[in-house]
Amino acid sequence: MIDSMTHRKLSKTAQRPSPTRPRHGATNATWCKRMLSVSALMLAMASTATWASDVKSQQTQAAADIANNTDTCYVEGVSDRLNCGFVTVPENPNKPDGKQIQVHYVVLPAVKNVNHEEALLAIAGGPGQSAIDNAAGFDAMLSKVRQQRDILLIDQRGTGRSNLLTCDEGAQSPLSFNDDNANTLAETQKCLAKIDADVTQYGSLNAIKDFEAVRQHLGYKKLHIYGISYGTRMAQLYMRLYPAHLATVTLDGIVPMQQSVLEIGASIDRGFDLLFKDCQETTACHAQFPELKAEFDQVAASLAKAPVMENVYDPVTGEKTMLTMTRGKFYGSIRMALYQANVRALVPHAIHQAAKHNFQPILGLYSLTIDNAGMAMGMHASVVCGEDMHRITPAMREQAQHSFMGRTMLEGLEATCEVWKVPAVDDSFSEPISSDIPTLLLSGEIDPATPPSWGELAMEKLTNAKHFVAPYATHGVAYQSCANNLIADLVRSVSVKDLDGECLKKDVRRSFYLNASSVEPLNATSTKTTADDNASTGAKE
Repeated sequence: MIDSMTHRKLSKTAQRPSPTRPRHGATNATWCKRMLSVSALMLAMASTATWASDVKSQQTQAAADIANNTDTCYVEGVSDRLNCGFVTVPENPNKPDGKQIQVHYVVLPAVKNVNHEEALLAIAGGPGQSAIDNAAGFDAMLSKVRQQRDILLIDQRGTGRSNLLTCDEGAQSPLSFNDDNANTLAETQKCLAKIDADVTQYGSLNAIKDFEAVRQHLGYKKLHIYGISYGTRMAQLYMRLYPAHLATVTLDGIVPMQQSVLEIGASIDRGFDLLFKDCQETTACHAQFPELKAEFDQVAASLAKAPVMENVYDPVTGEKTMLTMTRGKFYGSIRMALYQANVRALVPHAIHQAAKHNFQPILGLYSLTIDNAGMAMGMHASVVCGEDMHRITPAMREQAQHSFMGRTMLEGLEATCEVWKVPAVDDSFSEPISSDIPTLLLSGEIDPATPPSWGELAMEKLTNAKHFVAPYATHGVAYQSCANNLIADLVRSVSVKDLDGECLKKDVRRSFYLNASSVEPLNATSTKTTADDNASTGAKE
């Protein structure tokens, strides 16, 4: 779903060795692999980094009155020493004396540190991504904001270091795993049985209370908020419940409160259609792949009958391994490739090669999704089952039946929610946000998850907001355009009045790859044809 850094691999510049991240999830791999194949919403960022160092020796910060559980740490991709810590909160807010969990945070200190009373809270997507694991991406994108504001990252309950709810991947290779044979209901039951947590307590409303507890703990009087994808839902809830503590809000890849995220099926289909349209309207792409949509349908129909099983070279290790290419993996690989402009440019070539029975390029795309975008699937289920499943209408069900992605996602999540048994939120949860907080909304025209129409819906009762649509952006506009500068301007001025989105119109499109190595068509007499047919796909900047 949906947030937005799965294909953007970050450089490893951390200064400490990487410890094992605490895991409180189950050990059933089949459920997670099935969910991540096509069922997960993926309202997420498009790449992840990992925790690079455990906390160092404790520092007392009496002047700031920071509690004794605050330490310093390093995270991968960020060379600075950061402030890190946790707050302890009841798992069930209605049982304050019951089980307690730790909600972890990291503060990227402002460079100039001129405003100790404000910070920007960056909220990750998913649902299920760790904000701390994505620290390097946030740091790079918000570098101008960080000049004068701390950047606050919180691992939402059920993610990262905050009582992680997930299933370990286990020993079976995701390349050989056959998701067509998975029994989602049975595997979900096995997973739940091994989770040591009340999964009904890991929804967005409890998480917002945690975020506010962290703000109070750190002593910030005001927060600026940047939310991406599912993180925009969290940002909107903060606007509703704690408006007095917010200075500005940026919503990037918007999930409006009025809409169930399960409507993403139609958005995914729209993303596929835009890809085929773009190729058809691009002279070189259309000349090289004149029957792209037909080739896609051909491959999908063939895989619907039976998966392809063959020995391939693992795109990560280079070793020979068994690939089981199912229709779900085929769709899922292309779906996730559409989140990132440079990877999207590879898709026509990959589809064309698959139609010629060469799945190595598709395997290259699929390998970029194997890390699951850092998704905590137990937390993902807790959110979706409690906040979205009950909003499915007969019309939505009917629409889903006409879409492989929509139908498969709905069926998988219905089976999961039958086991998870999370009570539905109150109807007021779905009401539009009414606010005069200065709010910037960002949508990408070719976003395969959160289309511009979702942003317009969120604007319904925002009286001090601007919605900009970047015509060449996919998911996560601030990561691929001048929008990060607009965010910095908003934080500096605390006003949307003078924000100008003209720079978003800059054409930053990537030319489609016409073969495995370049955007130029191969010479008709070239001897590279055979090599091209067997080459592995890789993202190129």
